Amino acid sequence: QVQLVESGGGLVQAGDSLRLSCAASGRTFSSYTMGWFRQAPGKEREFVAAISASTISLSYKDSVKGRFTVSRDNAKNTLFLQMNNLKPEDTAVYYCAATHLATLETTAGHFRYWGQGTQVTVSS
Repeated sequence: QVQLVESGGGLVQAGDSLRLSCAASGRTFSSYTMGWFRQAPGKEREFVAAISASTISLSYKDSVKGRFTVSRDNAKNTLFLQMNNLKPEDTAVYYCAATHLATLETTAGHFRYWGQGTQVTVSS
């Protein structure tokens, strides 16, 4: 089992950057495939990015490719999401999630463990 706590959200202007962190408890963080999802008001939770346990494989939502970078530090049990050139449509609550599945998952239902979320608001 793993517990996840996100941080780093905030209110920024369009074009600014933010770096989200997700601190994980437990000694098996390095074995999980990790993902970032987001949910805007009135919308369903959507996939943003994922990274394999080995860090070799990455996946991104098309609209964030070239702007967002997912990474992890297995020695520090931490997942990151570097977000550059933020846009108002990136406004949402961002969640990190973990799954035991070895494949690079992009479906929320395949992730078993979730953080509480951190709010990102981008003003125009």
